Amino acid sequence: MGTWGTGPFQSDLADDFKDWLHDLPPQEAVAAIQEAFQRVVDSGPIVDAEDGVEAVAAAAYAIGQAQVSDIPTNPEDASERPLPLIPEPVRAMARQALRRVLGDRSKLARGWVDSSTAAEWRQEVQLILCAFD
Repeated sequence: MGTWGTGPFQSDLADDFKDWLHDLPPQEAVAAIQEAFQRVVDSGPIVDAEDGVEAVAAAAYAIGQAQVSDIPTNPEDASERPLPLIPEPVRAMARQALRRVLGDRSKLARGWVDSSTAAEWRQEVQLILCAFD
């Protein structure tokens, strides 16, 4: 997986996932976003890095498409078919998933080589998490 930054879409996997979501009809995109959160919530004691990447990208995409925060998204990626409001049960699942991604048992959280890069990534994910409150 190629990673070129700490942002929610700055890896090959996250960028591909975002593009896939972007091509789905709005209701299907919401279902796919929920599935990304569910994989992290339902994972065993260790959160897989790939699942973590997709959960963060799903959360950032949902917030960015709803245009309710300052989550960094590319204006070219704005959907002509905005997502419907994310239901509270899915928002709660997002909060739980993002907390797990940020936790000590997350391969994504532990995978950063440089501590300053890790801190920057954590700050960005925290910003996304706060948008779901």
